[in-house]
Amino acid sequence: MQDRRIAFRVGINIGDVIVEPHDIFGDGVNIAARLESIAQPGGICISSSAYDQVRGKVGVEFADLGEQNLKNIALPVRAYAAVWDGLSSVAQDERARPSRLSPPHLSIVVLPFTNLSGDAEQDYFVDGVTESLTTDLSRIRGSFVIGRHTAFTYKNKAVDLKQIGCELNVRYVLEGSVQRSGNRLRVNVQLNDAGTGNHLWAERFDKPIADLFDVQDEIVSRLANTLNAQLIAAEARRAEHSLHPNSLDLYFQGIARWNKSWTSEHMSQARSFFERALELEPDNIEALVGIAAIDAASAILFLADDVDVRVAAAEKALIKALSLAPQHATAHMFLGAVYLASRRTAEGIAEYEHALALNPNLAEAHGDLGGAKTMVSRAGETEAHVQEALRLSPRDEGVHRWMCSVGLAKLHLDANAEAVVWLRRSLKANPNYPFAHFVLAAALSLVGELDEARTVAKAGLALDPTFTIRRLKGFPLTGDAKFRVATKRVIRGMRMAGILES
Repeated sequence: MQDRRIAFRVGINIGDVIVEPHDIFGDGVNIAARLESIAQPGGICISSSAYDQVRGKVGVEFADLGEQNLKNIALPVRAYAAVWDGLSSVAQDERARPSRLSPPHLSIVVLPFTNLSGDAEQDYFVDGVTESLTTDLSRIRGSFVIGRHTAFTYKNKAVDLKQIGCELNVRYVLEGSVQRSGNRLRVNVQLNDAGTGNHLWAERFDKPIADLFDVQDEIVSRLANTLNAQLIAAEARRAEHSLHPNSLDLYFQGIARWNKSWTSEHMSQARSFFERALELEPDNIEALVGIAAIDAASAILFLADDVDVRVAAAEKALIKALSLAPQHATAHMFLGAVYLASRRTAEGIAEYEHALALNPNLAEAHGDLGGAKTMVSRAGETEAHVQEALRLSPRDEGVHRWMCSVGLAKLHLDANAEAVVWLRRSLKANPNYPFAHFVLAAALSLVGELDEARTVAKAGLALDPTFTIRRLKGFPLTGDAKFRVATKRVIRGMRMAGILES
């Protein structure tokens, strides 16, 4: 019966392989497997290397699908779908056509921004924003971003979002405008669902014009950081409605929970999604990094007592992820956190710096590197790193942690009054962050505000009743002599505020 037929997908590639007695390996095989995954049921998808060999030699037409970002394949692969009239009835219904292919996850085109200034001489700046944003969005892991040369063919044209989605086979369209008025610059941006034409997110940036190129860099960096979270949230919403979520769907749902806030509840939920993703695909790099991130954060944020176990599990997952994707910036960032939490401070700082070399817009790495500098008598550098993180992602979920890092650094510099200011900012950003309460309590004690210190400490313990000085002292952070002396001073302040030893 037709409804019981099996419609196979086929992927074909020509390339070098590694041959062993009972198996073959290598990118030649991996690319063919990934092409099979994007073929339609009953369809055949081939690489450009295969297409060059069969073009004009077989009685089959091929539809050019453009360059495809294939999972775990370093460079995009140009793909072609076979289209012919002699297919079986099932294959005829499912044959591979560009209009029938599901757009890749996180696929987006950045349309040329509109110059509303009425000054044609500003076109260079407007176009520069568009081009730079296209480049920065391409750094998002798993993203498929239409090249700028294609995007600019839509410049100064009336566009239909759904039509663009079909023509370019993308899920999202980003459009915007730039207007210069006097000494100020206003940039409006809007993210749209190409399938429905609905608006998903919008933002406006108002900046003084001091140096146009510096302004452009700031706007682009902030947009790239914000859009990363927005795109993942949109993909998570799609995945929630999927009857049969795949590994990537589960990853998006996990990271969306993780992005909400770093609470024990959200971490547990996120970890569950990542674990299910790995059950379907043991080599899912993003899920490996996700699980490692949760283990590392649980240890570093004093949310768990089994610190050594968490840190060891995180390191194992990250080493595996980096064996599959050596240039994964976020994996290097979390490996830095793992090294810090396992008494390898210099190696940890090096990993953070390597992550930023791979992706200078990784706001979280800037913020965490600032915290790490406190451990090696470089607390004076912490604030600058955190300011850069705040510039890149001022509405980030992590801003309260970054501000707390500055507060702690100020305590290490014996600038207790400044520490109080930063720690109050941290709690204003997130009143439910227990550790900031405890550090603020210490700072208030050290400036002589004992009554308020005890009140703040009680508020922190209401959020995390399990926190003790023993847990803080047992955390495997190691720094130099100045770090150890300053840490003792912070602990003394916590004791004065009424936080128990154990």
